[in-house]
Amino acid sequence: MTLKINFTKMHGCGNDYIFMRGDDIHDPGALAIKLTNRNKSIGGDGIVLILPSSIADAKMRMFNADGSEGLMCGNSIRCVGKYLYDHAICKKFHMNIETASGVKSISLLEHNGEITEAKVNMGQAILMPQEIPVDLTGEAVVARKVNIAGNPYEITCLSMGNPHAVIFHDDIAHFDLQTAGTAFESSALFPEGINLGAAQVLSRSRIKMRVYERGTGETMASGTGACAAAVAAVLMGYADINTDITVELEGGTLVIRYTADTVYLTGDCATSYKGVVSI
Repeated sequence: MTLKINFTKMHGCGNDYIFMRGDDIHDPGALAIKLTNRNKSIGGDGIVLILPSSIADAKMRMFNADGSEGLMCGNSIRCVGKYLYDHAICKKFHMNIETASGVKSISLLEHNGEITEAKVNMGQAILMPQEIPVDLTGEAVVARKVNIAGNPYEITCLSMGNPHAVIFHDDIAHFDLQTAGTAFESSALFPEGINLGAAQVLSRSRIKMRVYERGTGETMASGTGACAAAVAAVLMGYADINTDITVELEGGTLVIRYTADTVYLTGDCATSYKGVVSI
């Protein structure tokens, strides 16, 4: 039986996903693999299913391009807020979204009558190694020297609803992120895989970074990755707590504020186009 599904292609900071109502999707992992192919289908970093929720205004499920389910995506949740507002599912500027890593609150920002940005309360950064998880001892993994696939790295690890390792480098433009990301993703140090961020400090309030996401590879941006880089910069003394930190990514810029209680992420959300796909 052929099923026709309405979809909306959206992106946050160049991190592009295919958004759709998920009530009739029985194998979203397989659908993600099919639809994210950039040569033979719509193309994207993943798909996001929007579902009803009994504890929030809506629920989102995100699937990576390899079919694996992600726990949280900072760039796509902003787009979920815009989708809900634009489709008159939830006409509120402040809403709660249920995710696999808990309920997140978002505030939509309007410009000339259109939702163009959103601010997300991402919750606390998780630093305990066993909760990230990372197979290292101690209460936190900050500037820890490790050897991965025969190469030395200094890593800072945390979870923003999904696991991240951050390394700081003086020239990330020439850093071999593909090789490092593949090695990190398959390392026994990270039992559930890991997202790798290569960050370069430009000033105490500005960071440049590239991101290798587990299940996808290098992407133009990562909201949780930007949060991880900002938190790591504060923990290592490169930036200040409770201040706005601008994170430059290939797809654009995000603003992160790390406080004693939570991490805030602010960035764009945009619709590229709408269509119908037959599966």
